[in-house]
Amino acid sequence: MVYSLISIETGRAVTPLNSGLPILALAVSAAHTTIKKEENMRIATRKIGFAVVAMLACLAHTMHAQDDAKKAALEQVLKTQYHWTAITADRSDIVTPGDVLVLHKDGLVMCGVEAKFALTNTYKNGSLSSNQMSWALSLGLAGVSSSIIPQRKFVAGEKFWIVGYGVLKDGVALEVYSDPYNDIRYYGLLKIPFAKNSIPSPDDVLKSLAEVVTIQPAETTAPTAPPPTPAAPPPDQPAATIEPLAPPPPPADAPPVAPPTVTLGQTKDQVIAILGPPKKIASVGTKETYYYSDMKVILVNGKVTDIQ
Repeated sequence: MVYSLISIETGRAVTPLNSGLPILALAVSAAHTTIKKEENMRIATRKIGFAVVAMLACLAHTMHAQDDAKKAALEQVLKTQYHWTAITADRSDIVTPGDVLVLHKDGLVMCGVEAKFALTNTYKNGSLSSNQMSWALSLGLAGVSSSIIPQRKFVAGEKFWIVGYGVLKDGVALEVYSDPYNDIRYYGLLKIPFAKNSIPSPDDVLKSLAEVVTIQPAETTAPTAPPPTPAAPPPDQPAATIEPLAPPPPPADAPPVAPPTVTLGQTKDQVIAILGPPKKIASVGTKETYYYSDMKVILVNGKVTDIQ
């Protein structure tokens, strides 16, 4: 008996070379071929999967490196853009004054410097909003009630110091610090958020910051006029002979002359006349602070109120 076989590859009838070959053996061979093809497909699929994973990992690494470069550029720009104010470790006073910022938007909220965490104010879509609920929750987790921490809302036109900055994964934050209000200093954070999955250019960040705060121009002291040059004597005139005068007798037990000092209530003109022009002047509202090498003089409404 001769059997007709169907080829798996072509689908056509073929005549076996040995008509006595059992059909079962041919079926086993065909199944083995099918299994081999499936195994090759699984291997190819795994290789493609590994290649895709490696490509995605490489892409993620490249994007991360680009983000790090953009953040480094932002940090460098912020570092050179502002002159930072150095404050004491407990945030109670200024050590070295830097730039004064002028606020252009209402609603920036700061908390007293005794708070462990600063209030964050986010600028978005032209307005400021503060994270008072999450701030109060963070204080509560630290065992502090937010109700005992003083807060103050600053409005457009008010001024404060800039004491630090940070480039975060989702935005840029400036730390600001106020002068005393009723013997209380305040501090807080001003945050400019990034768009989702995008780090803006330094110019765009500075543009957004300028909508909220700008640096107050440094006040310069008017230069003093040089003393007039004495007139030269007329030519061809003999100098008059002056008889030497005997020196006057020394005064009896003359007390030493006390150095000029500044007292409360004096005007800014009197202060400058006594101490000379200050090295730096910081103005916040009606309050002015004159910085000298060994002291600072605080004036309110043009008169001395404190000497430190």
